Amino acid sequence: MPRQFFVGGNFKMNGSVDTIKGIVSHLNDAKVDSNTEVVIAPPALYLLLTREHLRSGIEVAAQNVFDKPNGAFTGEISVAQLKDSNITWTLLGHSERRVVLQESDSFVASKTKAALDGGLGVILCIGESLEQREAGKTIDVVTAQLSAVAKEVKDWSKIVIAYEPIWAIGTGKVATKEQAQEVHAAIREWLGKEVSSEAADNTRIIYGGSVSEKNCRELAQEKDIDGFLVGGASLKPAFVDIINARQ
Repeated sequence: MPRQFFVGGNFKMNGSVDTIKGIVSHLNDAKVDSNTEVVIAPPALYLLLTREHLRSGIEVAAQNVFDKPNGAFTGEISVAQLKDSNITWTLLGHSERRVVLQESDSFVASKTKAALDGGLGVILCIGESLEQREAGKTIDVVTAQLSAVAKEVKDWSKIVIAYEPIWAIGTGKVATKEQAQEVHAAIREWLGKEVSSEAADNTRIIYGGSVSEKNCRELAQEKDIDGFLVGGASLKPAFVDIINARQ
């Protein structure tokens, strides 16, 4: 079976009650490719609002989750609380958290295990800095990030890997389709060697980094690019064009 195309929308720390309702209404009314799995990630404050108004068939993700059960962890959200609220996915390992909040590979891996054990799907973000790319360390960096997860997780069936080169996030710079395909192919090769041939065949590897309606169709043609994680463009009507990139 071919891998189902997957498009995630990461709203980051953007939105208000009115703008979130507007985005959701647009998605509810839009004609989107039925063969594409769509998941949107609003800020935590608006998770319930989004889930309440969003039509069935489009899922909602948290932008983060903690790796401990409910308890004395001020400011955090647990896996159980997300499940209780019908939030079925979470983003983890986004570079904005790895870099600014100094989240380690092992901490991201621990949260990934907790989310999967609790029944959530995980959009696992990985990627290299410009300095690391220019030093020829891209594959070393992304496979180290994945190896930390592989130490904790055996079943990758509910993981979507989002390759997001840090130098391309929010900068307007986009990896060429050849650059993206090269890294995606290396990730799939790593999955085959370090996890299983089944994981290599079935795990969706999506691209993120200034994806827009202008570049999505070209990127979507590459054999190892199984979709997109979209930042700023997910707040705009053109998000629907990205969802429909394979049509």
